Formats: sequence, structure tokens, C-alpha cells
Amino acid sequence: MNWPNPHQPFTANLSLREVAIIGALAVVAFHLAYEVRSCAFVIWIFLFGVAQLARARSPRLAFYPGLVIGLAIYAPQAGFFWNIFGAAAIALWLVLAFWLGIFALTARLVWQRWNPMAASLLVPVVWAGIEYFRSELYYLRFTWLNAGYAFVEFPRIFSSTRLGVYGVGFVLMLTACALWRARARTALRLSYGFLAALALATNFFGRATTPAWERVSAIQVAGLSLGDSSESELLKELDRTIQIHPDTELILLNEYAFVTPPPEAIKHWCRAHKRHLVAGGKDFISENVFFNTAFVIDDHGEIVFRQAKSVPVQFFDDGLPARQQQLWNSPWGKIGICICYDLSYRRVTDRLIRLGAQALLVPTNDELHWGRHEHELHARVARTRAAEFGVPIFRVGSCGIPQLVDAGGQVQAAAVFSSEPRIITGELRLAPSGICPLDTWLAPAASALTALLLIWFCGEAIRAWRLRRAVQFSKVAPV
Repeated sequence: MNWPNPHQPFTANLSLREVAIIGALAVVAFHLAYEVRSCAFVIWIFLFGVAQLARARSPRLAFYPGLVIGLAIYAPQAGFFWNIFGAAAIALWLVLAFWLGIFALTARLVWQRWNPMAASLLVPVVWAGIEYFRSELYYLRFTWLNAGYAFVEFPRIFSSTRLGVYGVGFVLMLTACALWRARARTALRLSYGFLAALALATNFFGRATTPAWERVSAIQVAGLSLGDSSESELLKELDRTIQIHPDTELILLNEYAFVTPPPEAIKHWCRAHKRHLVAGGKDFISENVFFNTAFVIDDHGEIVFRQAKSVPVQFFDDGLPARQQQLWNSPWGKIGICICYDLSYRRVTDRLIRLGAQALLVPTNDELHWGRHEHELHARVARTRAAEFGVPIFRVGSCGIPQLVDAGGQVQAAAVFSSEPRIITGELRLAPSGICPLDTWLAPAASALTALLLIWFCGEAIRAWRLRRAVQFSKVAPV
């Protein structure tokens, strides 16, 4: 394989065969990073391989292999799309893969137009910008399967560096582009050394436990995953919960636990047993229009707080987006509420942390038929967010994987996904305050810069096309 010489101008010389080999290695590395705990660090090989597509002999040979690599990683990992959307899942996989192709094409244009040092700094910005845009900013946004989520088993990477999922991807791509400029032998030695160091670092970080700062307060919590339970069944499970766990102070139910606001029987139960309860329901503003809402019932049986879902799920009857985000000033401290999909979006959780959230409650609704892998991927989000922000997260779903995660990203209690009733309990230890990671500003800025670059490249392409048309017209025009 012909490696680039850092002392010579950019050369695009990768053949189709070489691109295929690089693509295959990138795909294998991605799946290893997501499926094998000890192989999380090989996600770097995926990023290195994708960056190498910039050396393809033509723009098409960069874009289309990027698209194929995207399909090879997103279709298997997001195979549950088929269970949810049927044949329309193919279009959604293509949309995800499209952005990987756009990155490969944009990286090639960057390397062609700037010197190696500038390009090696700019390409990671493009990666972070495209990853943030496709994850957070447009209608078909989908945050899962980012490079950073591969390190869910090593949460200290987030808590120690404060990079966040987008920042981790940026730094890894930065190292990949730095090695991209080296000669073959030097690049191989440096990459092996980097991978060995990263492997040791991730294993070291993985052994770390909860940050040792002073706790403000703690809540004895219980989470009930009940699936499709009637009101009478729910009341029985609530009674059973406080019988088995009499110290419980706050109970969390899943998203859409009710199809209305909490009924009077539930309010009466909270008043009679002096317990706080948080449950999902529908807050109607007209006969058919509603907000998907989490209701907080205090120990006097009154609804004292409500938070609507900020990011309703696309293509679902999931209510209107929340008009605002606020914190529940609970008896224990300031608590933010994310409803299911909200937790996947940093622009939602960043806002709650900036408001001063000391913990996050997450009522969720994952369907059983979506499959085990969907539940496992979704469960990565809570652990990553807790480590990114340094706040505990309590997440309960109807059929998903309920989790109590501490401020260091370590799971304190969890249960397997099932349609049967499940209860998890534990102590939710509030943090003094959360800390927004560095990519809170880095990722949006990268998206803005990438958008400007793409507009400029499109303008150049249009001007080149017009020039070719003018030349062709001048050749055929009568004298």
C-alpha cells in the first residue's frame, strides 16, 4: 500500500482494491469495539480507516465506499429498525450511511486544498461537525453508534477528560490524521504504540469507581417496570414495593405509565403512604393533541411538577415537543427529568446541567419486540451521560433495561429487559452539581464550520461546472 509522504503534496492514489481492504478493516474494528468489552480501543482503527478514504483516486471512490462502510456498520447494529419500521428501515440505514460518505468526500476535498498540517487539524473538526449534526440537529437525527459510545465500559475516559462523546471522537480522529501524514513504517509503529497505550488507559480507567466528592444528599429510590399493567395491578405492585423496601422515598414509573395525567387513585396512594412518585402520562391540550409528560406527585398527593418530552420520536404519535425545560426543586435537591429519547440528545441534557441539575430521572418506553440489541444499545446512553456530566441517573422503562447509575457512570442496580414486572431499588446519591463537557461548545462550533466548508465546496463545484459549460459552448458556437 502506498502511504503518503509528509514532505510531498497530497496525492490521491488508493486503488479500489486498497480502499476495499481499508473499508473491511474499518467495519471489523467498529463491530469489535461495540461487541467486545476489551476491544473498545479498536474504534480508533475504524476512524483511521475512514480517514484514509480521503486518499482514494477519485471523489466517487471516497464517497461510495464511505456509504458502503456505513451500511456495513449501521444495518447490523441498528437491525432493530426493521422490527420497528419494516422495509422503511433500509432508507434509514442509508441515511445514516450517507453521512459517513459525506465525511469521506469532504475529507478528501480538505486534504486537496490545504497543506498537510492544516488538513490534519481540519479533518477532525469535520468529523465532529458531521457527527454532531447527524446526531442532534436535523429531523432524522440519531445519536446512537457514535464513536464515543464504544467506551461505555470505561466511563473514566469521560469523567477524567471531560471530553464528552463528540470530544472523544474528535481527539481519536485527530490522532488518526496525525499518523495519516507519516511514512508507512513510522505510521505503523506509532499506531501500534498508540493502540497499546490506549488499551492500557481504557483498562485503567475502567477499574475506576465513583468520583470521591462529597455528596449533597441521597434518595432511597425504587423503579417499577410494569409493561402494560392496569391501574389495579399498578397499585398492588406499589404496595408490594414498599412492603419489601419500606425505606423507599421516591418511586419512578415508565414513560406512558398512564394515557392521561395520573389518576386520583394514584394520588391517593401517594398521600396515604407518604411517598413521592414520578410517572409518564399524556397532558392533553385539546382532544387529540398532547404533551408526552412526566408528572411528579408529592407525598401529599399533589402534582407539583411536570416536564414534557423535548424530542418526540420521529414517525411516532409521541406528542408535541416541550415548550421549555425546567428542574424539579425536590426535597433532596435539583433534579432534571429526561423522557426516554431525550437522554440521547446532548442539547437536551446540556441544558438541564446548565440549569443546575444534580441528578436525572428518565422514564422510558422500550418495546419488547424491538429486541435485545436495541435495549443494550439504549442502555449505553445513561452510563455515558452520567460519566460525561458527573451526575447520577435513574432510568426505568416499560420493557427496557432499568438502571440506577452513579455519578461515575457505574451501574448500581439494573435488571434484564422483559415484559414481566420488575423492581430495582437503591440509593440515588445527588452530586453537588454537574459539569458540561468540553464538546458542549466544541461540537456545535465544529458543525457550523463544517457547514461553511460544505457551502464553499458546493460553490466551487458550481463555478467549475459553469466554467466547463462556458468552454463547451464557446467550442460549438458559430463563428
